[in-house]
Amino acid sequence: MNINVRPIQKSDNAALAIIIRNCFHDFGVKNTQGTVYTDSTTDNLYQLFQTPKSYLWVAELENELVGCCGIFPTENLPENCTELVKFYISNKGRGKGVGRKLLAETIEKAKEFGYSQIYLESIPEFSTAVSIYEKQGFRHLEKPLGNSGHDGCDIWMLKEM
Repeated sequence: MNINVRPIQKSDNAALAIIIRNCFHDFGVKNTQGTVYTDSTTDNLYQLFQTPKSYLWVAELENELVGCCGIFPTENLPENCTELVKFYISNKGRGKGVGRKLLAETIEKAKEFGYSQIYLESIPEFSTAVSIYEKQGFRHLEKPLGNSGHDGCDIWMLKEM
């Protein structure tokens, strides 16, 4: 199975918004308020990731978009810390190594940009992803960092690089 990972293109916006929102349905998330689901930037990811020191990778499986993962210099994070954002895999891409490849590329890009820490926010319904983060060296925090605007998230994690 050939997984192609590449930078986001403007033409990816609509498909990525569908993938992201479908993940909430797939995992039975009832309350989407204060999450990326309701965030207006979800429909315009290409434009969002024109921000300096941000980056969004997308994954294709057999020429079909199946996921994304990126980093973003979220407001009020500690110096040299970036946020892992928009890490979502469609049901067609799950269990095939897509997430592992996207996360590895994203961590490498963070190092390339000179970041020494990666922060993330999640919710209990995404426990599969949380276990992946733990295996990658992310540790749980007691409170959020920065100002992501996603007050619906109640899992906060940090990885030192």
